Amino acid sequence: MNWFIAVFCAIFALLVYYRKPHLSVPTMAEDRTQQPNSLYDFTVKDIRGNEVCMSNYRGKVLLIVNVASKCGFTNSNYKELNVLYQNYKHQGLEILAFPCNQFAGQEPGTNEEIEEVACTIFKAEFPIFEKIEVNGKNAAPIYKFLKSQKGGIFGDGIKWNFTKFLVDTNGKVIERYAPTTSPLKIEKDIQNLLGVSS
Repeated sequence: MNWFIAVFCAIFALLVYYRKPHLSVPTMAEDRTQQPNSLYDFTVKDIRGNEVCMSNYRGKVLLIVNVASKCGFTNSNYKELNVLYQNYKHQGLEILAFPCNQFAGQEPGTNEEIEEVACTIFKAEFPIFEKIEVNGKNAAPIYKFLKSQKGGIFGDGIKWNFTKFLVDTNGKVIERYAPTTSPLKIEKDIQNLLGVSS
């Protein structure tokens, strides 16, 4: 009799187990399909909160920079970024600036204050986007993508303000430059991607 009860309980347990819905574990192939394949798959917000599709920049050479208003690199970088933008904006260059306050709190202002400083004091004419995080769990998806495409010397994390990513006309991340690399030192690489000479 005991063996009959044991067999019955085992069959009952199996029936209950297989009737329960089980969470499916995504395969590696499924997981890859959820990842953005291109920079153009992203939507970001500009400094005034308007959504901007990165696909709008298809066919452009992009220089993407995390900026800050109170950094030791601020004056020289904004000045040289302005020079590059003036020289090459009509030939297909776009500079996209993403304010970030993750490095010594050097971009503490609101989006409105950041826009005022960038456009009035530093005379930036290139697009400024809303303040984001570039590292950690709250990093903006576009920055997670950029870092996955071009890691740094000591890991993927952004090390400081004014790290720069150069993107070609097909949306491929071509190069990553350290904060200490001045924008004008990148000019030759920009010219090569634009197919122009100095």
